[in-house]
Amino acid sequence: MSDTLCFDVFRACVEAVDAGELIESVSDRDKEFHFQNWFAARLGRVGVHFDSGGRNTYPDFSLVEYVEGYEVKGLAWPGRERDYDANSQAPTGLHNGRRIFYVFGRYPADLTPYADVGDGRRQYPVVDLVICHGDFLNADHEYVHENKSLKGFGTYGDIMIRDRKMYVAPTPFALTDGTTGLMTLIVPESMEARDGFREVGWLQRMEAAEFVVAYKFDLRSNALAAERAPNPNVGTEHQFVAYRLATQSAKPVSMLQRTPGVGG
Repeated sequence: MSDTLCFDVFRACVEAVDAGELIESVSDRDKEFHFQNWFAARLGRVGVHFDSGGRNTYPDFSLVEYVEGYEVKGLAWPGRERDYDANSQAPTGLHNGRRIFYVFGRYPADLTPYADVGDGRRQYPVVDLVICHGDFLNADHEYVHENKSLKGFGTYGDIMIRDRKMYVAPTPFALTDGTTGLMTLIVPESMEARDGFREVGWLQRMEAAEFVVAYKFDLRSNALAAERAPNPNVGTEHQFVAYRLATQSAKPVSMLQRTPGVGG
């Protein structure tokens, strides 16, 4: 677990924010790639080679020299911040043998006050940022995402229905206290910090008593029913450590209390 670039990537993000490196919008209409482009520039600053895909590619950035990838989520603030939509893959800390980190960056929802650089583009700051190992969101490495379909729907029986799953997962801003307005790195306890970092919190997530293993949708009543099964690992604790650079704020990070059955 020591062969990771996450500490270097986090440092590059902090240094960029401190230096006033701004997000630049692609256009007034397309918000998806604003923060992704900013983060790609940070990877370039670190000097690592990486592959980047397009829409619905997972993860957004796969490193070449390191067996890890980064999934980037830009969030408008204030706005939706408690959860996010995952269209192509359930959150996980391991995908195709590659360690996965999630990068959550919040930017101002109202871009009106920020510099217009022409052609509908604007520059604006990163409000706060969390880079977390995917296991902090979901520690299941066995589930394989697939979209399925079936035929036979409709009056003439020739319409196909696609089961295209979307996952809605909590963000680190909804799971933790002490991350708002700051930049924080959250990794499993097995990952040792590099020089120049300090611990600002120990975070624990506990596996639920049961989980959804199947679901059924009734086209006649539009009812969705879940099938649940006991979790054989119920009560298992997953330990994580929150880090910041020694030059950053020492404000502690802790877990927020969540509703039982929703997450822990």
